[in-house]
Amino acid sequence: MGFSKFFSFLMLAFIAITSACGVVVRSEGERAGASGSGNAIETGVASWYGPNFHGKLTANGEVYDMDGMTAAHRTLPFNTEVVVENLDNGKSVRVRINDRGPFAKDRIIDLSREAAKRVDMIGPGTARVRLYLVKGDLENSRVTDLKVANYTIQLASFNDEPTAIQKSEQVEGSRVEEILLNGQTIFRVYYGLYQDTSKAEEDLQKLRDKGFNGFVKQVEND
Repeated sequence: MGFSKFFSFLMLAFIAITSACGVVVRSEGERAGASGSGNAIETGVASWYGPNFHGKLTANGEVYDMDGMTAAHRTLPFNTEVVVENLDNGKSVRVRINDRGPFAKDRIIDLSREAAKRVDMIGPGTARVRLYLVKGDLENSRVTDLKVANYTIQLASFNDEPTAIQKSEQVEGSRVEEILLNGQTIFRVYYGLYQDTSKAEEDLQKLRDKGFNGFVKQVEND
């Protein structure tokens, strides 16, 4: 083989190798893009919910649309957006959190029907998934454990702190917390912190017997 032919052969081999490498790199880039370059925050089992809940109110007050790109999570702040990667087939979908659940012990997220379609889990019903946070702030949220919801009793809400403190002084064991809501600072009077809602309801009844009205709410919903 002459030098020119040998050189041509080397060039062709180099192009073929680099082209193949380019395909691999591009594929990995697309996968990273699918996860929105977000941070992986949780791994577990996903399920989905559809017709039985379609048209009903979600936990944040929206009307549930099973054809929308939404999901339910136990603790992630409402309007947080996550990419859900199906670890069984590599497919991903981006959803917005607008509901609470799932309530089955071994599951971490409930997808809308449409979102479940996008990652091919309608038939199986569940899938092993990894969640990537792509929009939202966990560091400054009230979330302490992604898997465990916390509850409290809200007794009152005021626009000024002195009035909230005055109310709190009437209820032994209560506290005042500053909340930023829709760009406005408000002051809420809370009592207790629970993971068992039945215990919270029990304490709420005791407070009502003393003349203090309120309601049980999930801490992470602020």
